[in-house]
Amino acid sequence: MNVDSSIHFFLYYILPFLVVLGVLIFFHELGHFLAAKYFGVKVLKFSLGFGPKLAGKQVGETEYVISALPLGGYVKMLGENTDEEEEPLPPEDVEKSFSNKHVAKRISIVAAGPVFNLLLALVVFCGFYMVAGVQVMTTEVGQVREDSPASQAGFLKGDIITSVDGHATATWPQLKEMIQGNTGQPIQITVRRGENHMVLTVIPEISVTHNIFGEEIRSPLIGIVAGGGFEKVNLGPLGAIAEGFRKTWEIIELTCLTVVKLIQRVIPMETVGGPILIGQMTGQLAQENWVHLIPFTAVISINLGILNLLPVPVLDGGFIVLLLIELAIGRPLNIKKRELLQKMGIVLLVLLMVFVVYNDIKRLLG
Repeated sequence: MNVDSSIHFFLYYILPFLVVLGVLIFFHELGHFLAAKYFGVKVLKFSLGFGPKLAGKQVGETEYVISALPLGGYVKMLGENTDEEEEPLPPEDVEKSFSNKHVAKRISIVAAGPVFNLLLALVVFCGFYMVAGVQVMTTEVGQVREDSPASQAGFLKGDIITSVDGHATATWPQLKEMIQGNTGQPIQITVRRGENHMVLTVIPEISVTHNIFGEEIRSPLIGIVAGGGFEKVNLGPLGAIAEGFRKTWEIIELTCLTVVKLIQRVIPMETVGGPILIGQMTGQLAQENWVHLIPFTAVISINLGILNLLPVPVLDGGFIVLLLIELAIGRPLNIKKRELLQKMGIVLLVLLMVFVVYNDIKRLLG
């Protein structure tokens, strides 16, 4: 690899990957940190990354550290690992100990990391739509399939659809949504052709298609293809916030559904990617336009938040499950059971990491 290639690889693959990952890790750990501070827990260390310390500074009772391995981070709290503490805490620190806080407060501290990832995505989406607006696909017809219901009804390439059964439509997704619930009944569609408006009656045909998970679904089709034209729509502050909430919920729902489909084996495990895939995607987006990394960061932040809430030991979700058990039985699980669960969680995560890296390498070679 020559010098120019090395610089290009660093600027468009390594650097954007580190930026995206650093932002996500920082906000995740910031959630734990702020929640701990709010509930009066002493935070000993706030680290971005794992392993050897590259740089650090002590501010008050907390040491802020940047470590060598960027694939993660952690917030170390006083009394978090009671099993490792040999000496009793000084009286002035007892109230600041994580383990001495009520279970509900500890659950809030643990859950704050994933919650901050979701909040980050919401803020990013709202801000992005406020500045950039949204690009919407217009209702111009780009192609009419031969012998289709649309062809028989008189649709032509270049027609612009303005309403469906009297309801105005300005975007292609709106048009699809209006037709989606039809079960073969006639539809009155108004089109603009040049300077003229005309109403065309079309009866959709029911076709079997596949969704993004490969599952068969029955959809009404009329036989037209979008022209592919886009236009920018400025949403304004309230519209941008509403679109930000809608998009955040859409990605949360899709992420949760994807996890369920993976467990059900509807989606093959071979499609799961890891850090290498994320690095590829950040590199491709950075080469197109660094601005594209903004909504991408929001999407990955939601994925990180949801995955951290999974009930797997050593993840935040697994810790929350242990705390809920403690809340239910009135005492923590014994040390041996907790250690066993943690070891199982670590083994599971290592196996998962090996698997996704294998998938990434296989995808690269393929």
